[in-house]
Formats: sequence, C-alpha cells, structure tokens
Amino acid sequence: MSPSQLWRFLPLGYLFSILIETPVLLIGLSKRHPIKRRLFAGVWLTACTYPIVVLVMPLVLAGASRAIYLVIAETFAPVAECALFWFAYGEAAEFGRRSMWQDFTAVIIANLASFAGGEVMSAYGWFGLFN
Repeated sequence: MSPSQLWRFLPLGYLFSILIETPVLLIGLSKRHPIKRRLFAGVWLTACTYPIVVLVMPLVLAGASRAIYLVIAETFAPVAECALFWFAYGEAAEFGRRSMWQDFTAVIIANLASFAGGEVMSAYGWFGLFN
C-alpha cells in the first residue's frame, strides 16, 4: 500500500480495532480498574500503537514478507500496550500479582481479537475499499 492508502485506511481501521478491543478490555481488565479507565484504555492504547503498526511498519518492512510484518506488528502492539498500561496504572504492590497478569492477558486477547477481526474482514475483501 502507498502512504496515501495507509493514511486513508488509518481512521476506519482504528475505529474497527477499538470497537473490537474496548469490549474485551471492559470485560477482561482486573476489577481494580474503574469502568471509565477500562473504556479509556480501549481507545488510548490503540491510539498509541495503531499508527506505528499501520503507517510506519508497512513502509519500514516493505521488502519483507507479510508473515514477517505480522509477527513484528502483532508482537509490538500488545507488548507496547501492556507496558503503557502498566506505566500509567501499575502499582508496585500489584507487580507480579494476579491483577497485573489479568490486565496483560486482557490486552493481549484484545489485540488478538482485533487482528482476527481484521483477517476476517480482509478475507471478505473489506480492505479492497482502499485500493
């Protein structure tokens, strides 16, 4: 995809991602986080990583296979989002505890869910809208 196609895709892809990831985070994040924080996390975490995954990585990895891009992008996003979430809301008393691992697991599952949703949409030609 060209840079202009990537920019056209960004807002709709972002909306699609947060529509999938936010409910997962609402349900999956530990109960120590208020509902407003869980909702915010669904929008904020993706806002931090999605532009890198959608705008930067396709251009940097243009010569690489799709499989390599997916491994790098789909590893980067949840790792970065777990780190951001911990830096913003982690507490020393929670380090290594069940709630920390529950939060990280929720972020990872949310990312896997949006990836799977994107793959389904791609298989049905949704991304053809941007060619």
